Amino acid sequence: MIQFEQTFTNFILHHQEKYNRTYHFIILMDAVISAAKHIQQYYLTGALKGNLGLAGEVNIQGEEVMRMDQIAHEIVVHYLKTSERVIHAVSEEVEGIIPMAEDTGRYFFYFDPLDGSANVSHGLPVGFLFGIAKRNLDGPEDGHLRAGKDYIAAGMFVIPTGMFTLALREAGTWRFHIDETMNFVKPVRMNLPEDPKGWELSFNEANRYTFNENVQKWISENENKYSFRYIGALAGDFHRLLANGGMFMYPAIINHPNPKKNRPLGKLRLMYESAVVSFMCREAGGHAVDETGTPILDLEPAKIHQRTALYVGSTPLVEDISKVLRK
Repeated sequence: MIQFEQTFTNFILHHQEKYNRTYHFIILMDAVISAAKHIQQYYLTGALKGNLGLAGEVNIQGEEVMRMDQIAHEIVVHYLKTSERVIHAVSEEVEGIIPMAEDTGRYFFYFDPLDGSANVSHGLPVGFLFGIAKRNLDGPEDGHLRAGKDYIAAGMFVIPTGMFTLALREAGTWRFHIDETMNFVKPVRMNLPEDPKGWELSFNEANRYTFNENVQKWISENENKYSFRYIGALAGDFHRLLANGGMFMYPAIINHPNPKKNRPLGKLRLMYESAVVSFMCREAGGHAVDETGTPILDLEPAKIHQRTALYVGSTPLVEDISKVLRK
């Protein structure tokens, strides 16, 4: 017997109708889906076409650019522009704001086109992360940068596994799977498991002794209670977290033997990495804070590539480590 699954398009149409929302978001999401499919295809054929190597450039973050970074960025920008619904976009790959439909657009789009670039040359999973905020529809729009609490949606694609997770404000976090027709189907609502038996801790073990001493102590006292998993790409690690529960950590680095490698403000970017997963986590019943114990979603960005430490996951664990962070 043939089994038919609900498509993402059908899901989002019903969602907009249920909440009496406009078609503009549907048009934007169609552009996002199209971009993700094209990134997936380029990644799958990357080794054959020579697209998995370095591009010979360094981006605004001071990181070596992979050819796939450039391709993914160009794809996303193209589809955002054709949607004619984005005022401006912020990308990890570009120093400044990318202007688009500034007069007629309705949304701000913040994205990391290829999270986990270090995995590219090995053909391992990477991610496409994004957050969406709406313009001020009640008066003049000044184009200011939005905090995560002001996002209306956030999502990520895990590439090339064909998994898509989307969080909608006050409407949950949903996971979709790509099928043989290249459509995302079968929406499943994601809620972080309450039973701690399956919870996992995820952090870069190599950095452990560079963390705040209170954080090191917390890890030592708690790590044996949970399984340890670390993929090395935020999208991949957070993808596991949503299903299994636990906590992903990227603390500030303050005790590195080489002072130049310290990152007292954290490493992950606020607007298109930390705020994105924190928004998804909140809609799945979780929580996220920075190095001071301040909720990530409350942080007001002062610049587009602002960095932050991140502790995200099951609320009891995040609240527990927040007590340590506030000391």
